[in-house]
Amino acid sequence: MIFQYFQSNSESVMNGICGLLALASVKIYTSFDFSCPCLPQYNMAYGLGIMFIPPVVLLLCGFIVNRQCVVAIEEWKRPTGNRKKNMAIIRYICSSILQRAMIAPIVWILVTLLDGKCFVCAFSNSVDPDKFSGFANITPAHVQLLLSKFPCKEDELIMNNTSRKAVSRYLRCWSQSHCVSQDQTKDFWCPRPCFNQAAFLQTRYWSNYIDIEQKIFDETCCEHARDFAHKCILHFFESMQKEIKLRGFNAHREEEEGKEGEKDHLRGITNEEQMNKLLQSWYYSKPRLDLSQTTQRQCLSTERTSMHLIDSMTNRWHPQLGSATTRQTDV
Repeated sequence: MIFQYFQSNSESVMNGICGLLALASVKIYTSFDFSCPCLPQYNMAYGLGIMFIPPVVLLLCGFIVNRQCVVAIEEWKRPTGNRKKNMAIIRYICSSILQRAMIAPIVWILVTLLDGKCFVCAFSNSVDPDKFSGFANITPAHVQLLLSKFPCKEDELIMNNTSRKAVSRYLRCWSQSHCVSQDQTKDFWCPRPCFNQAAFLQTRYWSNYIDIEQKIFDETCCEHARDFAHKCILHFFESMQKEIKLRGFNAHREEEEGKEGEKDHLRGITNEEQMNKLLQSWYYSKPRLDLSQTTQRQCLSTERTSMHLIDSMTNRWHPQLGSATTRQTDV
């Protein structure tokens, strides 16, 4: 059931990939051996770097692995043509991309804040020494040096300091409180138009349509390219018949041509220029999102075929009616 959910559509696949990135971020942090430099000029830079540089890398990875980034860029850069651009769809796609890409970075930051080592290392020099005992009759420079050594438990300068554990608990408490506050407020920046559910459903439908349309177009191009390559190869071997004298080849080739006649994906396109023009017309002027003309044509064709069948059946089973009507008209 889980694999069927992830294979149902592109959104489910991206949810699974973002979940794997989040788990990978937790695994990387737990396997990483954090050691603070315990120097006044490097503690903050090192601690904040460990807290925020990996989330930036994870955010870029979330953008790279998300297929909808390509869909959003193509929809934004394409010419207008026969189909108008809807900026609400592009905004919805970008917001969904951002939400999924932010999962792994937020998980990294939450784990680091819960652990507290990076926070203690970064803000050990920012603690007010007047709130703790053990800093009396010490010069300010020496106080900053002692505070920078608090993340290092085995340092000789602070092994006998009575305020080391108090300062560490104080900073860890601040770190975990920031974690809880971030966890509670991360849902308020959600850019989805929850105030207008109808607009949200419309933009979601058409964003899914654009994604599915691109997939079907790619699949159709693959089928067309396969048939085109197959016929080009058969044409090459036909030109080499004088050199290849195998009896079984002609029979095999006829069977392949018979199979191709049943299902042909070329649609009358037989050379490179025609295919390039077709792809260019698809890019510059996509078809309108209106199927009324197609359905009307299909209805007319079905009506004509049904009338033709009725006429043929009446002429077959009641040939005297046709002769009687002709005689009456002659009279």
